[in-house]
Amino acid sequence: MMKKKIEEWPHHDYATRLSVAVVYAFLAAIAVNFFYQPGHIYSSGATGFAQILTTLSHRVVGFTVPVSITLFLINVPLFFLAWFKIGHKFTIFTFITVFLTSFFIHIIPETTLTKDPIICAIFGGAIMGVGIGFALKNGLSSGGLDILSITIRKRTGRSVGSISIIFNVMIMLMAGILFSWQYMFYSALAIFMSGKLTDALYTKQRKMQVMIVTKCPDRVIEGIQDQMRRGITIINEAEGAYKHDKQTVLFTVVTRFELPMLEAIMRETDPQAFVSISENVRILGRFYEETMD
Repeated sequence: MMKKKIEEWPHHDYATRLSVAVVYAFLAAIAVNFFYQPGHIYSSGATGFAQILTTLSHRVVGFTVPVSITLFLINVPLFFLAWFKIGHKFTIFTFITVFLTSFFIHIIPETTLTKDPIICAIFGGAIMGVGIGFALKNGLSSGGLDILSITIRKRTGRSVGSISIIFNVMIMLMAGILFSWQYMFYSALAIFMSGKLTDALYTKQRKMQVMIVTKCPDRVIEGIQDQMRRGITIINEAEGAYKHDKQTVLFTVVTRFELPMLEAIMRETDPQAFVSISENVRILGRFYEETMD
């Protein structure tokens, strides 16, 4: 029964990843062509750098290099970093995602829905953040600074959205210096919205401490360790204050992404157990994270 339930847990195959890549590419193109470009808002990550290079290209070489081309060229060296530091399949699908994003940005016409830069910043940032978070949640990267953010997160434990915001300060300053300081603040609003939406959707990085009070510790431990690669701390001979019965307390840490799997395990092994969950805990030391490859 346990194996049957866990086998039903969704594992994204290649077709699903390709579908996610198409969805992200479309959302990114909508954000850029419907909100960022018409509102003169600069996006987060490589897309923002691509927009800046596109704007500068007209001043420097006399003609405008499309955002779609500058975006793809910026990502080329980062593909090598992803190949060696993250994973081969991850890099291949990132390449596909970046190519599709550049393609959609190129073919979808730039459309002015509103000239209000605040509306463009809010809605453009929200759409871009949803796209990035959705891509990362399904094992894909939107390329650019996402690759650097994931690499740094593995070493520091910081959230992807927070790391991206730090990197994107450079984009805001460049936008202010080169074009206008008011657009620096509009771009900051867009980047903030994008980072928050990314964190809201990319739940693999959010860690949760779980305390389990159970009378069937062996079954619970076996279920967790068979299906989840998580360490468990055991406190034996715990006593209930009401009935003074002996129970066992188990402590472990999981990600929010794994929480439905833990709930399925608990329903199967000990549905009467008391489970307490504390969100957004900070971890010092080793914590296993699944590869995105």
